Amino acid sequence: MPAADLILTGAHIHTLDPGRPHAAALAVRDGVITAVADTDDGVRDWRGPGTEVIDLAGTSLVPGLVDSHSHPVWGLEMATGLDLSAVRDLDGLRAALRGAERTGGWVVAWGLDHNAFGGRAVDRALIEDVLDGAPAFIRLYDGHSALVSGAALRAAGIEGPREFVQRSTVVCDADGRPTGHLIEHAAMDLVQDVLPRPSFAERRDRLVELLSAMAATGLTGAHVMDMGGGDVPQLLAAVEEAGDLPLRLRLAPWCMPGVGAEGIEEIIALQAEAGRLWRVGGAKFFMDGTVEGGTAWLEHADCHGQGTDAFWPDPQAYADAVRRLHAAGVRTATHAIGDAAVRHVLDTVASLGDGGRLAHRIEHIETVPDDTVPRFAELGVIASMQPPHTAYTRADHSDEWSKRLGDERAARAWRMRNLRDAGAYVALGSDWPIAHYDVREVLATARSPRGAASRAPGLTGLMALEGCTTHAAVAAGEGGVAGRIAPGCRADLTAFGLDPVVAPADEVAAAPVCLTVVGGRVAHRGV
Repeated sequence: MPAADLILTGAHIHTLDPGRPHAAALAVRDGVITAVADTDDGVRDWRGPGTEVIDLAGTSLVPGLVDSHSHPVWGLEMATGLDLSAVRDLDGLRAALRGAERTGGWVVAWGLDHNAFGGRAVDRALIEDVLDGAPAFIRLYDGHSALVSGAALRAAGIEGPREFVQRSTVVCDADGRPTGHLIEHAAMDLVQDVLPRPSFAERRDRLVELLSAMAATGLTGAHVMDMGGGDVPQLLAAVEEAGDLPLRLRLAPWCMPGVGAEGIEEIIALQAEAGRLWRVGGAKFFMDGTVEGGTAWLEHADCHGQGTDAFWPDPQAYADAVRRLHAAGVRTATHAIGDAAVRHVLDTVASLGDGGRLAHRIEHIETVPDDTVPRFAELGVIASMQPPHTAYTRADHSDEWSKRLGDERAARAWRMRNLRDAGAYVALGSDWPIAHYDVREVLATARSPRGAASRAPGLTGLMALEGCTTHAAVAAGEGGVAGRIAPGCRADLTAFGLDPVVAPADEVAAAPVCLTVVGGRVAHRGV
């Protein structure tokens, strides 16, 4: 018997393997779990002179936690500059921007909550006087809209409204002058294209730093919902030339409105791109935008009379693109927040008509009616949801999300437990940098949702753990090799100083992370 590279002993192990729910020790060789035992003696024969043995007495070991929706590469660009996530009102915003540090002459900021405007229209007139004429680009927290200054508009050559292939808007006043509010990606890209950009080496180093910080919270992997720019494979390859990635990454390139047959073939060809701990797997679509931005696709208009349009101006073109990728064996993940968007994606999957050969996904699912819930399990569609997003809402429905939807739709917020009880797979994530990447917060908030979702029951401790392990693995099409602690599965493992299944949610949010193992390699050791 060849010796193991790593042996872990003395732990209380939640295997999530139905054949052996609990264990105490395991052995790892070549990045794969080779043995699982009820006692330390059960893996004794795997020891050799080069085996690292770690005593995990007093800890709970679980399958490696995965963030099922994250943007660690593109997010480095999104989370650049001044962090405005703590700003709560307009006075706070103006104070933060006054005298803000410049990046290449620009004021660049991110993470601004829509609620900070107190119901006012997002307009550069609210901040121009504190910028001293500097060009400014301020991302709102949702990543789907931005506020820019007059100098930024001039730098990008934006003088009035624009037309886009996708549903996107340069907001203008009654006289056709841009207000500085840019809604959705195509409009924001006009200014992003002239922003200062860090070097390749800076991005590489920042990525390693970020992924290491993620591993320190217990994460072993992430489903990356973008390709973050055309050089991402080269960026990840550069990291692996110098060492190992701290996390296992699975990337899904975007498929946007206007894509033609050539673009679809490019996405299919990208599926072959891979490294030691990363690979391209799937494609990401957008069926709508955000509730706060007025771009969620709703079955009835929001309180501003908005939200009745899909992100794809021709929704049938979306369905056709999904069908072509499905035929090529490519899984899809579709951003769908509003009820009409979710329904259209479900209808599209139903039209594929082959009994769920591939498990497609819907991302976010912030509000849906009762008749939509059972269709996820019926069609084999994965519900990919982000519990920390509930913190941007309020239980009394006084927040922008709830006010736009109205009480009836706001009462259907983030129906994670309803979906689980209906038999659906519910994969959990953070959507970093929209919310913090700390996976402990994902687990805790799934059990105790906040704001508009706080009136509904949360997940059990086991359900929340499954959302970041077994259900995440199914969402990636990796249920046979990931998400469980069993011989033949990947050695991606997380050890906590408490039991995340039975400990109170608030304690899980601050749980000591004792060990994170990725592919049999220790990526983080707790103190």
